[in-house]
Amino acid sequence: MRFLHSADWHLGRVYHGVSLLEDQAHVLGEFVRLAADTRPDAILLAGDIYDRSVPPAEAVRLLDMVLTELVRGLRIPVVMIAGNHDGPDRLAFGADLLGGAGLTVRGPVEADPQPLVLHDAYGAVAIHALPYAEPAVVRAAMPASDDENAAAIDSHHAALAAQLRAARAAQPAGARSVVVAHAFVLGGSESESERPLSVGASGAVGAALFDGFDYVALGHLHRPQQVGEARIQYSGSLLKYAFSEADHAKSVNLVELDAAGACRIERLALTPRRDLRIVEGELDALLAAAATDPRRDDYILARLADTGALLDAMGKLRTAYPNALAIERPALVGDGPGRAAADHRRIRVQDLFASFHLETTGRALDEAGRDVLDRLVARMEREARHA
Repeated sequence: MRFLHSADWHLGRVYHGVSLLEDQAHVLGEFVRLAADTRPDAILLAGDIYDRSVPPAEAVRLLDMVLTELVRGLRIPVVMIAGNHDGPDRLAFGADLLGGAGLTVRGPVEADPQPLVLHDAYGAVAIHALPYAEPAVVRAAMPASDDENAAAIDSHHAALAAQLRAARAAQPAGARSVVVAHAFVLGGSESESERPLSVGASGAVGAALFDGFDYVALGHLHRPQQVGEARIQYSGSLLKYAFSEADHAKSVNLVELDAAGACRIERLALTPRRDLRIVEGELDALLAAAATDPRRDDYILARLADTGALLDAMGKLRTAYPNALAIERPALVGDGPGRAAADHRRIRVQDLFASFHLETTGRALDEAGRDVLDRLVARMEREARHA
C-alpha cells in the first residue's frame, strides 16, 4: 500500500507582515500534481493544517479547493488530523458527512477512536488518526470506568500513551498498522517556527510509545526527518516558515508498505514559488549581485557586513530584492562604540551620530565636533530630566 504523508501546511501564515497564502496555493498545486503522478492509496495529513485556530476565510477556501481536487477529483482517500495550531472542532466540521466521501477528519480527541481500514492485495491496513490534544483534554475524554488511568494523564507523553492504548485496542487482528499523530518526539530536531507544545520538557513524548506500529506519520517538527527507526517519520512543513529553516529541503514522504508491514520511504521534493534564504555581505555588494541573481524575487534576510550607518537600507535592498523581509547587522552586536546587543536603543547617541556623519559626508567626526556633540547631548539630557 502506498501513502503520501505531509503535515504542517500552516495555511494563512503571515511572516514579517507578508501573507504566504499565494505561496501556499502554488506549492499545494504541486502537491496535487504529485498525488496525480504517484497515485497513492491514501494521503496522510498530520496536523497544523491551518496556522491558527480561527483561520482566515482565504485559507479555508484554499483547503476546500485542495481537498476537493484530491478526494473528488483524484478519488484518493485523505486522512487529516488537528495539530496544536488548529481549532479541532472547526477543522472537523462535517466530518461524519465527509467520511462517506473519502475524507476522514479527526479534530477533537475521542475515547474510543476507530481506525480507517483500507485493503490492498495483501490484506487490511488500519490507519489510526490521533489528533493533538492537551493532557487535560485527553483526561476528560477518558471513559468514567477508567478513572484511575485518566488521573495519571498529567503530561503529553501520558496523553499520547492513552490514545495509543485505545488505538491498539481497536486494531483489527492480522492487519498492518499506521499511526497519524502530531507530537514532539524526543530525538527530533526543532525549528524556531514551531510553537512549543508546553513549557519545559513535558511537551515531549518518547519514541517507544509507537512500538508495534508499522509506520508512524508525524507532524509538528518542520524539518523532514526520521526519529530513531525509519518507520517513525516527520514529513516536515509545506514551506520554509522561518529563516532558521533556510537550509531545509522541503518535501513529502511517499511510503510503500509491503505485505509484512516493512516500509520504504522516498522524499519527494517540493519547489516553492519563492524560496526563503539568507544573503550576506556589504549592502553595495549585495545590490550589485542582485542584478544577475535569477531568484531575486525570493524572500530575503540580508545580513549586512557594513559597520557604519546606512540610510534607508531596507528601501535600497528592496530595489534589488523586492521581497526582502528583514535586515540583520551582525557588526553592531556586541560591545564597544556603535555596537549593541541587537538593539539600537543601547547605542550611545554620540556613536550613532558619528556613524551617520561618516555615512553622509565620507569623513569621520573630528575631536572638536565630538566635543560640541557631547555638550549638546548633555544639555538635552538635562532638559529631559527637568521637563
